[in-house]
Amino acid sequence: MSERIVRTIPAYKKWLDPYKRVAIYCRVSTNHIAQEESLEAQIDRYQRMVAARADWKPVKTYSDIASGRNTTGRVQFTSLMNDCMAGKIDLIITKSISRFGRNTTDILKNVRELKKHGVDVFFELENIHTLDATSELMLSIISAIAQEDSLSKSENIRMGIAYQLENGKSHLYSRPCYGYKKDKNGKLVIDEKQAKNVILIFNLYLKGHSVVSIIRELKKHRIKSPSGKDIWSKRALETLLSNEKYIGDVTVGKTFRHEFPSSVRQVNHGERNLYKLTGHHEPIIQRDLFDKVQQNHKTRSNIAVDEGKTIRKDTRYSMKSHEVKKGGLESRIS
Repeated sequence: MSERIVRTIPAYKKWLDPYKRVAIYCRVSTNHIAQEESLEAQIDRYQRMVAARADWKPVKTYSDIASGRNTTGRVQFTSLMNDCMAGKIDLIITKSISRFGRNTTDILKNVRELKKHGVDVFFELENIHTLDATSELMLSIISAIAQEDSLSKSENIRMGIAYQLENGKSHLYSRPCYGYKKDKNGKLVIDEKQAKNVILIFNLYLKGHSVVSIIRELKKHRIKSPSGKDIWSKRALETLLSNEKYIGDVTVGKTFRHEFPSSVRQVNHGERNLYKLTGHHEPIIQRDLFDKVQQNHKTRSNIAVDEGKTIRKDTRYSMKSHEVKKGGLESRIS
């Protein structure tokens, strides 16, 4: 009987094979100048890395400027995944695990999907190849730590924003709307040309014109919408008529985004604090006239709320049934 000998055969590591098709993926979270320069630096560095290898054939460089939790903004990442599924790529080079998803679950899902198609991912910062047998455990640990760190940062940022809002110092109060622009100091000032159109819209509404009728009037006078379109949308007009910025006030927090890692944004129905700053900037519309428009809107609306339930009235507002008040709108730019 021959001697029994055990010989260890090293695990086959595919990522050590020559790669013929290599893709690069880079992402930064904002479009600030410094971040754009960082993106260019990443792309340049990895392109030189691939070019230095005679056995690597560059396929394409994919890059996004989007938040990690915002999957809809990562168009190039989606394109990269599709090309991998189509069998066009063998290896992806990227900076870190955080580039590959919003959280641990997303990252592992993407990596596993790529594994099914024989695609390796090299995360340079963590020095991990996803085709390594031990990579998934390392990915889980590292991405979970990164996720907890992101959650902590998100909470700190949210608290910082709330502090600035409570003290009236947040730049969110100075976001311009139609009729306003920012001066060189970042403060809201009246855009004289647009302000005249704002006054016209309020005037028409108080004279009895419906939103649809106002749209026709604006089209007739060739007044373009805030987005530059020839025809205003009903939503744009209704938003304008209910915007308290035209009386110099600002309310922040009408919508909010759910806690990390969710990217869902919803209307605030009391779940979060609202912050209202009065007398923030110069008004376009007098307060009493603005209040009349809000009351008028409630009277005209065929939607009513009864015991917490939204119901539709039997009749709709008609301009023909409205008695046009004389004198028009007593608005001023002051």
